[in-house]
Amino acid sequence: MANMRMDKNPMPEQDPMIRSANFDEVALGYSPEAAMDEARRCLNCPNSPCRGGCPVSVRIPEFIAKVAEGDFATAYEIITSTNALPAVCGRVCPQEKQCEARCVRAIKGESVAIGRLERFVADWHMAREDKAPLTPPASNGHRVAVIGSGPAGLACAGDLAKLGYEVTVFEAFHKAGGVLVYGIPQFRLPKEIVAAEIAQLEALGVRFITNAIVGKSLTVDELFEDGFEAVFIGSGAGLPQFTHVPGENLLGVYSANEFLTRVNLMKAYREDYDTPIKRFKRVAVVGAGNVAMDAARVAKRLGADSVTIIYRRGRDELPARKEEVEHAEAEGIAFELLNNPAAILGDEEGRVTGIELIRQALGEPDEKGRRRPVPVEGSNWVLDVDAVIVAIGTSPNPLIRSTTPNLVVTKKGGIEADEGGRTSREGVFAGGDAVTGAATVILAMGAGKTGAKSIDEYLKNK
Repeated sequence: MANMRMDKNPMPEQDPMIRSANFDEVALGYSPEAAMDEARRCLNCPNSPCRGGCPVSVRIPEFIAKVAEGDFATAYEIITSTNALPAVCGRVCPQEKQCEARCVRAIKGESVAIGRLERFVADWHMAREDKAPLTPPASNGHRVAVIGSGPAGLACAGDLAKLGYEVTVFEAFHKAGGVLVYGIPQFRLPKEIVAAEIAQLEALGVRFITNAIVGKSLTVDELFEDGFEAVFIGSGAGLPQFTHVPGENLLGVYSANEFLTRVNLMKAYREDYDTPIKRFKRVAVVGAGNVAMDAARVAKRLGADSVTIIYRRGRDELPARKEEVEHAEAEGIAFELLNNPAAILGDEEGRVTGIELIRQALGEPDEKGRRRPVPVEGSNWVLDVDAVIVAIGTSPNPLIRSTTPNLVVTKKGGIEADEGGRTSREGVFAGGDAVTGAATVILAMGAGKTGAKSIDEYLKNK
């Protein structure tokens, strides 16, 4: 019997006043009863428009029908037939712009909570004691190297492993997971979840080599010399961008990348780790995407009395997910919209004491259709802060492109690849943020899957 309730089952959450002082997960997940009730809101549309909004083509109505029946094991099999990281995607995908944006139920009321149901199924599976162990498929004798163990690399490795390829993933950091471990905080994506998803890939036969910086310790050409027949570059976009205003080299100015990496990957928030991190009292975060929200909410949890997001456009233009903005506001993060940094101010010892801002008015739309911020003359003012975190985007690291001859790159420094992930070099494929610049986890996974398909075709025809 379909459930015709207009709104989604709410997601149980930690109280904002309590969670803003801890790093435990904010969203607590559905109970089996809530999941089944939510699944019954699905109309099971014959042409499943929701699936067209999913970059990895999860068979959405099929898995939801199984959740409604209480058959969570089959639901998990259906999801993982196309998605290697369901517990991750259920937590960090912008479903409201993808699958849920096309949900027919959303014409009247709210869409079906597809992301929350995916998370429920993945978590239910992880908690099972009686699941059958994964076994690697028979090897087809071909070896493929994957550079980077973020979402693009993991999706590519998983799909190739299922086809019998011997896959080795090379990761620059000491831990696999890419942006999933260094970028996204524990309270949004617990690292134990990422580790469990990676363990699933290892069970399929994928080999991970950490502390391997391709472009430094070995090159793409050397991978071919070592007997790999194809290489997938999924090295992400880890190079931070800065505002280039005066004072950006003062003590207390961080890129969001460095700040989040220290806290997330190197566990600076835990007392039992000796990663140094300075505890600031008044923090400004420049930028308003998901990374800016993450940085602001981390700063709050590290004990800052005030954290302020500075963004040059208005509320309607905020690039972060609606849920991230709401969570930040509930946790007491302040927003100074229509403001842009003019300078960062410091004392004689070179430490940050404030940030000079200039108010903005929204002018004509730019080439992306967003209204362009225009500085209001004479409107400068100073916000007292002792730290500034810059979260205005990242670009691909030049290491691989500068050490791989004949690899064509775009003007913005991304690797040039066609829609199948093929680059200018034979046998070299690329996808995710290394190609597009910083984007979403799920788009990177979609690119990894596409790359795996192209590699499979390439090696079959070789």
